[in-house]
Parts: sequence; C-alpha cells; structure tokens
Amino acid sequence: MPNAQDSQQPRDIRVMIIDDHEVVRRGIAEIVDRADGLTVVAEAGSVAEAVRRAELVRPEVLLVDLQLPDGTGIDIVRTLRDKVPGARPIVLTSFDDDDALAEALEAGAKAYLLKTVRGAEIAEVVKAVAAGRTLLDERTVTRRRADHEDPTADLTPSERRVLDLIGDGLSNREIGERLGVAEKTVKNHITSLLSKMGLQRRTQVAAWVAGQRAAGWRG
Repeated sequence: MPNAQDSQQPRDIRVMIIDDHEVVRRGIAEIVDRADGLTVVAEAGSVAEAVRRAELVRPEVLLVDLQLPDGTGIDIVRTLRDKVPGARPIVLTSFDDDDALAEALEAGAKAYLLKTVRGAEIAEVVKAVAAGRTLLDERTVTRRRADHEDPTADLTPSERRVLDLIGDGLSNREIGERLGVAEKTVKNHITSLLSKMGLQRRTQVAAWVAGQRAAGWRG
C-alpha cells in the first residue's frame, strides 16, 4: 500500500525543449533530466512541431532556440502564449542580439540565456521560471542597463569633443591640431573616456558614435 507521504512528494517540473539541432537538443535534454525536480516531456525541431506537441503534453517550461527552419522561437512564444498559457518560455540560444532579446521579452519570454551558460545554470533558471520568476543572465542585464543609460554622462567637455572628432575619423594628431593641444593630451583624454564608457579600443568609440549618429544622436 503506498505511503501517504509518498503521494505528497512534489512532482517534477515538465519541460519541453525546442532546437533544430538534434545533438544540441539531446545535450540540453540530458542536462534537464539529470537535474532534481525536472523532467523532459517532449522535444521538437521546428515551430510547427513545437506548437503541435506542446498542445498535447502541456509543458510548464519551454526551452526555445531562436533560429528554427520554419520560423523563430519568438513565433513559438507568441503562439503558445494563447494555446498553452501555462507554459513559461525560456529562450536558450547562441544568437547574441539586443533586438532579439527585446523582442523575446516583449513576446512573453521569462528568461533569455546564451548557450555558453553552464548546465547547472540552465536547471536553476528552469526552476526559477517555473516558480514564477522572470530572469536574465547577468551579462544581458548589464548590457540592457547600459543601453538605457548614457555612457557619456561622466565625460568632461574636452572628452566629449575628442569623442566627436574620433567619430569624424580624425587621427590623434589631427584631433590635437584641431583642439590646440598636444597629441599626448589627446591620448590621455581617450584613455579616460574609454574607461568611463566601458570600452576598450578607439575603434569601439568610432563605431559607437557612428551608431548614435545614425539613430539621431547629437554629440
């Protein structure tokens, strides 16, 4: 006769994995199945297959790749939001892109992880999302915070001018001539603004300015 205490044991969280690469999908499934309290109830390699199987097995958590042969993981998140409203999606992808991150979260994803995370982290995030939390890994949180803050906020007027001239394509010597200062002073300004902006190379500064100007930024 079954022990009454056994019947009160918490059941495993039901997880579905969607990835078009079978080797990757099986590897993720092995990680999930090895974790205490988790079990893989279905796998799929396409949007159509994922929607069909999810409606049958009603998973609690979805691990979804972004790039699939017949669409994207975001298509799955949007479709299953209505068809299987209890399923909480996690995007697990190698596609490192801020626009994809924003779109996934807007569609209803509860976490966005890169495939470079440790296996143990995947299991931890699945459990947290199943418990009702919305998570981003530390890297994406840091980057999104930077996206919503002005990285030039702490620059001095001289550093801002150097930043603008780097964006114009001027060399350090040309910037020095334009501002009437020694080339060494220009280098000092660049070292300081790189540190304040969280960048490492002069070319990153030029790329940043170009991107901001394309978006209508005024330096």
